[in-house]
Amino acid sequence: MIDELILDAVIAEGVNPDKVYLMGYSAGGDGTFQLAPRMADRFAAAAMMAGHPGDAPVENLRNLPFSLFVGGRDAAYNRNGLVAQWGHTLDTLQQHDPKGYVHDLHVYEELGHWMEHKDTIAVSWMAKYRRNPLPTKVVWKQDDRLHNSFYWLSVDHPEKGKEVIASIDGNTITVEKNDYTGLTIYLNDQLVDLDKEVIINYRGNKIYAGKITRSRFIIDQTVENRKDPGYIFSARCILKN
Repeated sequence: MIDELILDAVIAEGVNPDKVYLMGYSAGGDGTFQLAPRMADRFAAAAMMAGHPGDAPVENLRNLPFSLFVGGRDAAYNRNGLVAQWGHTLDTLQQHDPKGYVHDLHVYEELGHWMEHKDTIAVSWMAKYRRNPLPTKVVWKQDDRLHNSFYWLSVDHPEKGKEVIASIDGNTITVEKNDYTGLTIYLNDQLVDLDKEVIINYRGNKIYAGKITRSRFIIDQTVENRKDPGYIFSARCILKN
């Protein structure tokens, strides 16, 4: 449904697909916690106010700026504790991966569930960011709402809890982790120079070195699958077993 809303806004209202933002308060904050990691490749930034994270996977926020707001006295369902905990988890992730996990945590100690409009600063904070549909590193962990694609990665049979970590540096693709027997890496000339040799490393071993051919079929397929100008690809490589 969210995909269709974004597509309709782009087509009918001329919305820039790289400037779509997500925010929600209370139960809407719950929804933001759930949707942002699942759909991080659709949004430019997200803001969560007074929500509960549930079982949302924080790892997928590597390329999505994420702000969190909660009242220090908002103790129902342990919102205050869990939101602060998420902020600290994002701190740790960013320490280990300084180019990712941009975030902004605000705990208003004197306030409860209603934050007296102090959280409205989230709008100007989010507006500083534009979506990057082609980040050089992707962390993708499936939760219980399965997706076949995420940024420039795709799998045929997604499964809960499985994870992929992959990065691109120049014309070298490094797959640090892949829990699937089949993984598709989609490419275009913004990600790599397809006129030159592409190297693929998996767990420290070089498993491929050679040119990857552009294909009209791949262009047509990715236009149809994603209907998003940020995810039009002209080549792919498939890792099996």
